[in-house]
Amino acid sequence: RERPKVIVAGYTAYPREIDFAGFAAIAQEVEAYLMVDMAHIAGLIAAKVHSDPVPHADVITSTTHKTLRGPRGGLILCRQADRWRPTEKKNLAQRIDSAVFPGTQGGPLEHVIAAKAVAFKEALTPEFVTYQKQVVANARQLAEAFMAEGFRVVSGGTDNHLVLVDLTPFSVFGQEAVELLDAVGIHTNMNMIPFDERKPADPSGLRLGTPALTTRGFGETEMILIAQLIARTLRRPTEGEKSTIAAEVLELTKRYPIYPALT
Repeated sequence: RERPKVIVAGYTAYPREIDFAGFAAIAQEVEAYLMVDMAHIAGLIAAKVHSDPVPHADVITSTTHKTLRGPRGGLILCRQADRWRPTEKKNLAQRIDSAVFPGTQGGPLEHVIAAKAVAFKEALTPEFVTYQKQVVANARQLAEAFMAEGFRVVSGGTDNHLVLVDLTPFSVFGQEAVELLDAVGIHTNMNMIPFDERKPADPSGLRLGTPALTTRGFGETEMILIAQLIARTLRRPTEGEKSTIAAEVLELTKRYPIYPALT
């Protein structure tokens, strides 16, 4: 019934593996382009711990930070041939190039290009694969630990780096949860959950990710501790209890400094 020109596959808070082949089959049926936004999962895809959209998509966009662990920036990949407009004077890649420059972008930032090159080289190493596997293992353990604390985890777990937590059982919601956790040194992102009846400015969920924690050296044992610290904080502790939690958070971060060589 619907005949879209473009189908977009990509999410900001989807904790399960995306079926790119399924999206491609739908796009083929309705003669639509398939555009994949892999910003959140590019690192997982590079390490082959998530399915690859390249065989299926017409266009792929991504950031170069997030799981790819590079500088803030982006990239666009595409097929050269245009399967739906093959007689166009310019192919798909040429039209995208023209839209980017001079259409929307000016001078290149050489330092960012250099940083991207370093990130791409790192993504080719065995160590990067090990890192991404640990990112997923940590996320799965974090989800299990939240459920053990009485939270509802959207979809009952995760296949990637994200955990989406429903705060409703605790009768605390997005904005208050963020403020409570900020006060003890835990910085989080409030997020809508499926069929959320609350407004985006104060939703029912928290979105958490494990890439930065994993980079610092946190493992599955620490994921359990983090879930416990968050649960204790969201039970509205006394000021004295908050101070105790904050001290435990600080001790945990000291164990895994961002720059060990500088400590």
